[in-house]
This record gives sequence, C-alpha cells and structure tokens, in this order.
Amino acid sequence: MGINARGGYVAEDLRTVLRGIEVFAGELPVFDASAAPATPEELFTQWLLHAIDAGVREPHAMTLSTAGADGNPSARVLILKNVDAQGWQFASDRGGAKGRELRERPFAALTFYWPALARQVRVRGPVTPASPEASRADFLARGPGARAESLLGRQSQPLTDPAERTAAVAASLARVGREPGLVPEGWQLLTVRAESVEFWQGDKARSHTRLTYRANGNGGWERQLLWP
Repeated sequence: MGINARGGYVAEDLRTVLRGIEVFAGELPVFDASAAPATPEELFTQWLLHAIDAGVREPHAMTLSTAGADGNPSARVLILKNVDAQGWQFASDRGGAKGRELRERPFAALTFYWPALARQVRVRGPVTPASPEASRADFLARGPGARAESLLGRQSQPLTDPAERTAAVAASLARVGREPGLVPEGWQLLTVRAESVEFWQGDKARSHTRLTYRANGNGGWERQLLWP
C-alpha cells in the first residue's frame, strides 16, 4: 500500500482499501415485505426491538438532516426519544444550529442504519414542537451531565481553551445540584411527522428489499416496493 510524503494513503491505494471492505457479513434477517404491518411506526418498532435483541450498539442513534434558509444541508447524529402514531421524536435547543435551521425550514430527514443487520430506515417530514410541559419533562429526564452541558447554551460557539469548557461544565453541574428543576428556556422536544418512511433490507446477492410507506392525506398509508 502506498503512502505519500505527508503520511497519507495514495488515492488509488485508498480506493482499493475501501473496495476491499467486507459488507453484509454474517447471517442477515429475512424481510417479507408482504407481511409488513399497516403503519410504518409498527414496522419500525419491530425492527428497532430486533436490533436491540441482536446486540446492535446504540440502535436508537440516528442521523438528523436539516437545511436552513440557504438550502445547504447539515447532518448530525442524535438519539431517538420515542416513536408513536404522531411521529419520531428528538430534542434540541432553539439556540443551536439545528434549532435555527428548523425555524427557517421546519422539515427534516432521519436515517437509521444497523450494519450488523444490513437494515436502514429513512424518515422524512415536517417537524413540530411538543408542548412546553413535554419538553420540560424530556429535559429533566436527561442525566445531570447532559443537563449541565445544555444549560451552558454555548453549542457550536467557538472554543479557544478546553480548560474554560471544563470549568464552565463543572460550575453548571454544581448549579444542577442546587437547582434540580432548572430547564433552559430554549429546550424543546420535536416530532418529525413522517410523510414518507422507507425500510431497506440488504441482501448478500444485492437483491435488496425496499419498502416505502407514503402518507395518503387521509390519515392512512400507502405501501410500495421500490427497485434496489
């Protein structure tokens, strides 16, 4: 394998390395799309519980993709809070980058990927805030360290000295201990009200199965298989 003068891989060699990585290793689950339930939240719950039982690490981690007024996309990994008939829930502070983008364009896409099962779920739709009471309860259910970090209100701001952050978090954590009911004004629980949900099951022979649910505007769903 070639390495250039700066210690990095030569582009052609890196391409070879990437092409040589094995995918779809191990035994994969069978997905019978014809037996899928009537709603995407039911199928998602089945797949999520299967991932948990299969020992997938952090199966509730998801990529949240948003775009602001300029149309440029942003993506980051968050934790799913819940899913029900209303949609997929996550939390954010209105003062952060994703909070600002969601105010400018209240739509988002979620992507879940469980490589050990060769399964992917894609969710798209408008984003709506929960009630202040639900948002407050969500924040107070977080661990003390997570609350202390959020109470600082400095997400995405420039950091010049890591020691400053350490001291600020320590002071904020002490404040959480003194005021356990404290909730930042901008904290909100948000719901992606899905307009489409796609379930992707990988196959070793590349005969992948893709099933999409699309909201029909009458409170129901239409299901459709897609070409891989």
